Amino acid sequence: MTISEYNSSIDLYSDRLYRFVLKSIKDVQRAEDIVQDSYEKLWKNVENVNAEKVRSYLFTTAYHTMIDIIRKDKRSAFSEDLKLTEESHENNYSDLSEVLKEAVGKLPEIQRMVLLLRDYEGYSYQEIGEMATLSESQVKVYIYRARVFLKKYIGNIEVVV
Repeated sequence: MTISEYNSSIDLYSDRLYRFVLKSIKDVQRAEDIVQDSYEKLWKNVENVNAEKVRSYLFTTAYHTMIDIIRKDKRSAFSEDLKLTEESHENNYSDLSEVLKEAVGKLPEIQRMVLLLRDYEGYSYQEIGEMATLSESQVKVYIYRARVFLKKYIGNIEVVV
């Protein structure tokens, strides 16, 4: 990979990478740090990374960095565990995007990641599998489970709207 290809990867992928990380961890400064760390790791390995695989490399690196941060946070936070119950959504919201954002936030981390990569970023099952080091069938299962949870959580759409 050349320096111009590296600079081109910044122009092409930094916004998408940032959006993906931000939707996953919901912390602007951490998202910026993770994106910057991903590009720093790419720079350190610029000679070993194929220019055609740079997108996958960046998303995989960002994904693993996020997982490490989330695990570290879970170890340091002692009593605040999220209870992920599959209950129907009972609040009356007028904004469907607000309800969906809340529901996605309650998903287990791996399900949220693959769902965001598929539905928000538009990656194929195979690309997501490469990024998350999962098989294509595992990706499909996680996406299916996430969608079932969202359907149960949101409940009847007429109640929400």
